[in-house]
Amino acid sequence: MEKPIIGKCSDQHWFAILISFLLCFIFLCFDYSAFLGPNNGVASLVNKQANSLVIMKNKTKNLVSQNPSRDNTKEMKSNSDSCSGRYIYIHNLPSRFNYDLLKNCLSLTRGTDSNMCKYMVNLGLGPEIKDPDGVLSNKSWFSTNQFLLEVIFHNRMKKYECLTNDSSLASAIFVPFYAGLDVSLVLWNSNIKVRDSSGLDLVQWLVKKPQWKKMWGRDHFLVAGRISWDFRRQFGNESYWGSNFRFLPESYNMSMLSVESSAWKNDFAIPYPTNFHPSKDTEIYQWQSKIRGKTRKHLFTFAGAPRPELENSIRAKVIDQCRASSACKFIDCSSSGGNNCENPVNILRVFQSSVFCLQPPGDSYTRRSIFDSILSGCIPVFFHPGTAYSQYQWFLPKNRTKYSVYIPVRNVKEWDVNVEKVLLGISKEEESAMREEVIRLIPKIIYSDPRSKLESSEDAFDIAVKSVLERVEKVRNVIREGGDPSVGFADPDHYKYTFSDNYS
Repeated sequence: MEKPIIGKCSDQHWFAILISFLLCFIFLCFDYSAFLGPNNGVASLVNKQANSLVIMKNKTKNLVSQNPSRDNTKEMKSNSDSCSGRYIYIHNLPSRFNYDLLKNCLSLTRGTDSNMCKYMVNLGLGPEIKDPDGVLSNKSWFSTNQFLLEVIFHNRMKKYECLTNDSSLASAIFVPFYAGLDVSLVLWNSNIKVRDSSGLDLVQWLVKKPQWKKMWGRDHFLVAGRISWDFRRQFGNESYWGSNFRFLPESYNMSMLSVESSAWKNDFAIPYPTNFHPSKDTEIYQWQSKIRGKTRKHLFTFAGAPRPELENSIRAKVIDQCRASSACKFIDCSSSGGNNCENPVNILRVFQSSVFCLQPPGDSYTRRSIFDSILSGCIPVFFHPGTAYSQYQWFLPKNRTKYSVYIPVRNVKEWDVNVEKVLLGISKEEESAMREEVIRLIPKIIYSDPRSKLESSEDAFDIAVKSVLERVEKVRNVIREGGDPSVGFADPDHYKYTFSDNYS
């Protein structure tokens, strides 16, 4: 009679218990969060903030933290690679460089006596425009202040689909310094140390961060709602305008996007914010369809004020010609003009009924009116290459004749061109083709509502970010090939604003 194999059965019994225990442990540790849907907390947070300007600092951290961590980002790259080469890291700056400026909106002005607090709503888009006459369409129109572009851009960046918390994975570093708002507090201060202090403090903060050493700042970029000349005071004399921020050695290594670029190659122009901030692609299509069907009773229009204090300004002659022509509509935006140019409805109503919109330089080369005219399907007429052609190269066609008319003014005193005669010489076929190109440009020159996302249209934000990433990648390639990344990165372009053959 065989003896029972007691030891063997006992071993099998304990082995089965051990396996069961391990299976139970794995089951209990399984993460069910994936089944709950992504970013539920974020959606709730954004809804609560729908009518405010800024998601405050702690909430910004929460939003950014919903984006991939280092491990998750690597997994995403291996699975889809959709963000490869597109990851961006946002510096968490001390609040004095951004949020504190918004809290003190009573101190911020538009260059007039009124403060900017009323423009702070709707994430910096401003209050919704009341339009009882139906000049505009849908509810995507806001009284937007151009100086808040840096805030609008920052709020768009918070929703960028390829943010990362791991800066080592980032292709570019965004610096959310509200440079324009900051400098507006001190531009008229006679003490240049006061004007220069914030910029100096910022770069001293940046260079201490590990992200700086990766490319010594050449992958860093920032946005300003003012012209870049406000940050390029070359001399240490109080009589010269602006701060010296862009001439600091560290700032030389960064790229700045602003409404008007300077002659240096590390400054880039992006469109002024218009009043149109669609939340859906269909709102863009509806608007394009609406302005295509407009009857345009004015051959040409000019909206603006004279600049008698500017000796070389062409505005006076443009205004004189407009006033003398029955084919031109002049909107006098001077304080004595009697027109409320602050209300965009008054401007856009006339632009929609005009074939051509005159865009002479004003206090600087560029004007927000350029983009109001494009938005209205009104063909812009330029008098200087620095107004658009050498500025918004990421956004406008290289062939200027496709969307605009160019009447160069090399010498104001000698200039005697009849604008009406030039415009009448353009055939109806050419006019129609130019207007269609202008209407096609609309998505590229607007900033969509930061609280939503366009599905198929690329707006000015999308184009700007893509262009920055391409610029940084070119610098990275120079480094890989053993070249000097500083060569050509921030050099001055002495021919940028000259009347070259490209514009004649």
